[in-house]
Parts: sequence; C-alpha cells; structure tokens
Amino acid sequence: MIIIIELRLKTFVLLFTVVIAIVCNVQKGFSQSTPHKSLDYYIRNVPFKMSKIPEPTIPDRSFNIKNFGATGHGKKLNTKAIQHTIDAAEKAGGGKVIIPPGLWLTAPIELKSNINLHIERGAVLLFTKDHSKFPIIKMAHTDDYYQVMPPIYGHDLTNVAITGGGVVDGNGQSWRPVKKYKVTADHWHHLLDSGGALNADSSIWWPSKKARDGDKYLDSMKTHTKNPTASDYRPARTYMRPYMLVIMYSKNVLIDGPTFRNSPKFALIPKYCQNLIIRNIRVDNAYWAQNGDGIDIEGGKNVAVYNNDVTAGDDGICMKSSPTDDKNFSAPALKNVIVADNVVHHGHGGFVIGSNTDGGIKNVDVRDCDFIGTDRGLRFKSYRGNGGLVQDIYVNDIYMTRIVKQAIYFNTYYHSSGKAGQPEPVTKKTPRFRDFHISHIYCDGANTAVSMTGLPEMPVKNVTLSDIRITAKHGFSANEVEHINMKNFKVLPESGTTYSLKNSRDVLFDNVAVPHNMSTFLELSGKKTSHIKFKNVKLPESKQQVKFGPEVKKNALQINGGT
Repeated sequence: MIIIIELRLKTFVLLFTVVIAIVCNVQKGFSQSTPHKSLDYYIRNVPFKMSKIPEPTIPDRSFNIKNFGATGHGKKLNTKAIQHTIDAAEKAGGGKVIIPPGLWLTAPIELKSNINLHIERGAVLLFTKDHSKFPIIKMAHTDDYYQVMPPIYGHDLTNVAITGGGVVDGNGQSWRPVKKYKVTADHWHHLLDSGGALNADSSIWWPSKKARDGDKYLDSMKTHTKNPTASDYRPARTYMRPYMLVIMYSKNVLIDGPTFRNSPKFALIPKYCQNLIIRNIRVDNAYWAQNGDGIDIEGGKNVAVYNNDVTAGDDGICMKSSPTDDKNFSAPALKNVIVADNVVHHGHGGFVIGSNTDGGIKNVDVRDCDFIGTDRGLRFKSYRGNGGLVQDIYVNDIYMTRIVKQAIYFNTYYHSSGKAGQPEPVTKKTPRFRDFHISHIYCDGANTAVSMTGLPEMPVKNVTLSDIRITAKHGFSANEVEHINMKNFKVLPESGTTYSLKNSRDVLFDNVAVPHNMSTFLELSGKKTSHIKFKNVKLPESKQQVKFGPEVKKNALQINGGT
C-alpha cells in the first residue's frame, strides 16, 4: 500500500511539474515570444557606418536621499534634500543617487556629471503644482533664450544616467491648456468646475487667466523691454510651460527603466547629446495633452532609442534638428540614430521627423516598431524658413493598425506661407527631403495610405517604397515629388482613386497591386507630370480607370515599356 501511494504521489508531482512548465512556456510565448534584439545587433545591421555607443561609467557608490533629509509622504517639498544628495555625490566623484519607494514631492532638480539618478520601483518623483517653485532660467549655450526650468535638467555633462523602475510625474495638468474637442463632455465640465479661464470662443480651457493671457504679455514685454531678463518673463511662467526632462550638450547619457508621465509639455527632449541611449522606458501622456510629445531628439550623434512604450498627446518619437554654434554638431546636427523595437499608442505620429530640420538630419535607421491608433504612422514634415537637408533615412519592418489619418506622410509644405503652387527662392532654410528608403510596412486600417507633398521649388525626391501593404479608405496621392520608386507595393483603398499624381516626375510602379473595385485606378495632373512608368503590372482594360488632366502629355505614362 505504501509503495502504491508513493508511486501515485511521484506520478502526481511529475504531472504537476509538466503542467506548470507548459503553462509557463505558454505565458512566456504570449508575453515575449522572442527576446529583444540587443543594441549591438542593431548597430551591426544599420545601413551606414556607426560606431558602438558606450554607456556612462558611474562609480559604485550610493547616496540615498533619505539620508539627506528627504521625506517620502508627498507633503513635504524635498527639492533641497534631493539636490543636496546629487551635489554630495558629485563632490565625492560620482555615484548612484537613490530615490527609494515613496512619494517624493519636489521642484526642479539639476543633474551633474558621473551621477545615476536611480528611481526605485515603488518610488514616485512628483513635481509640485506650485509654479512659483520653477525658476526662469537662461538655457545653456544661448545668449537670450529663457525658459521655465525643466523638472529634470542638466547640461554639459559627462556620464549621466536616469534608471530604475519608478515613476516621474510632471503634474502637467496644472500647466497645460485643454482643447474642448479633444475631451469628453464630462471631462470638459470637470475642467470648468475646477476654475481656470476660457479663451474668447470658449474652445480652450486654461489653468488660470495669467496662463491664458501669457502670449499677449510676452508680445508686449518683448516690444517694450530691451534685453529682457528672467524676471521679465516670470509673469508668463505658466503660459510658457517647461519640458519635463532636458539634458543638453552632454556625453554618454543613459535613460533606462522609469515611467515618465503627465508632462507639462514634451516629456523627454535631449538636445545635442553624443552617445545617448534611451531604452526600456514608458512615456504616458494623455492623448489630449497639448504639446504632449513623447521622446523628441533635438540634435545629437550616436543615438539609440529602443524597446520603449509611448503614449503621447502629440508626436510619439520625433527627430528634430536646429543649427548650433557647437562645432561638435555642425551640419548635420543630428546624425547616426537608431530607433527600434518601440510601441507607440496614440499621438500625432508614431515615428516623426520635423518640423524643425534646419540643422540637418542624416543616417537614421528605424525598424521593428508598432504604431497603434496614432494620427499618422510615419510622419515627415517641415516648411519654408525652418527646413534643411534630411537624407539617408531607412525605415523597415513597421506594423500599424487603426491609423487615424495617413499611414505614410511626407509634407514639406507644413505650415508654409505663400501662395499654394507658387515657387519661392531656394535658401538654406528650404526643406530638402531626399534618399528615404521605406520597406516592409504593413498597415491594417488608415484613412489614407500614402500622402506626399513637396514644394514647387524643392520636390520630395529619391524615395523608395518596397514590400508594403496598406488597407485604407483612400489610396496614394503625391504632389511635387521626383524619383519615387515603388516595388511590391499594395495599396487597397475602399473608394476614390488608387493613385493620384500631380506635378510628379520619374515615378516607377513595379509590381504594384491593381484593385478591381475602383472606378479610377490612376489620375495624372499638373503640367510637370512626366515619366510615370508601370512595370510588371496589368492595368485595367477600361480607359476610364486612367485619367489624364488636360495639361498632361499622353506620353507621360509608360506601361510595361510602351505608352
């Protein structure tokens, strides 16, 4: 009897172990079927030359803010204690500044070299709603550019990190205006009940009258004040709003692990950093957060943004570039960037370039990203007076769904002045988008598949679109483009025209899909339209499905070598 019981017990234990192993493997399969690729993998496989990105070297010493007088109950302002901890660590040669579990209320803090600000899981670094605690500062490397001090700020640093599984909360709702059309009726009434002020037509709620009227104050102040100082900007502080995390002109920067939420303006905006890694973070800004960008890279060299999860009220992951006097960032001011293995929920764009591109952007590799419910998937924008040369952009293996507007969007006429269709003189500030290589893009559901708009004096040029499948309400449209090659390209619109080309030159369609449910497959217009070629394509027999504008020559279209 004892032997039988032991055998049955062993059998039960064995079966139980097998079941647990199977369950664990199944759960692992749902949560992470394949491990994330390493940064070294991405660097080895970029289509341009890129050196290894070193992580910051931080001394193995720890400094706990509690030992410097910080109290984590959310009532006491801990600014002095936290800053004192950072300063003490710097004085000792660097180390890890520990934010332990707790609710740590603070005003802005300034990072220093050789510091790892480590926000432990369970810790919330909560920035105060008392705006008077946010000084107006002249930003580093500027003569007269004043801003509200960012909650986390640092400049001219070497070896700096922000790590851990905790939360950084910017208390952004106390700063941001809210547009009525972006929120529910209940949310809007809640804002009205909380106080604040409305604009003239009651379409925008502001946290205060002073915030609402801040732009008028600034216009008047700048008109009547010669060489304004920080104190002159102070009355407009709430209107100006700080970016949440700004690290400028720094080297060997790592941001790894924390959640950044509820920012007053952009969440993260590193500027002109060399050897920058942003990974494993979460950005959580509400979709209605005004100017609530997620991760904006403004200038820099050797940058990696990977394995992040972003929800944004504006652009999700964005590349910007402006000129700077720093010789380390001469044009292009943004160069050698990897954006990989990210998920963007909501936001005006999943991956974005622009709008300020006047510093130049070169060598950007984007791959293995998911965009879910964003206004646009891939968004490339700039405009006259704010543009520069953007080239050698590579985008591969992007998966999108529920895209509100365009899946792929080029627009160098963004916010442009001047009469539409009229060329203007080309200057160094004219946006120039060229040499984009976009492949293996899959989108299930968008309003428009592809929209490309260039300038009459500077078309969008040298763009390849290959191995792409997009289902959308509307198809492909292009205006003022040149040297566009599409191969294995499948656009499946519900209605309208599949392909609409205006003032487009040297466009090749190689093995593209021909939907049979469309009344018009191809529409050509604009006197510049020429050299439109279809290869390996069987076009509809009905001539009504191919329409020529009166200004387009019949030989502008070539089909499989003929006309």
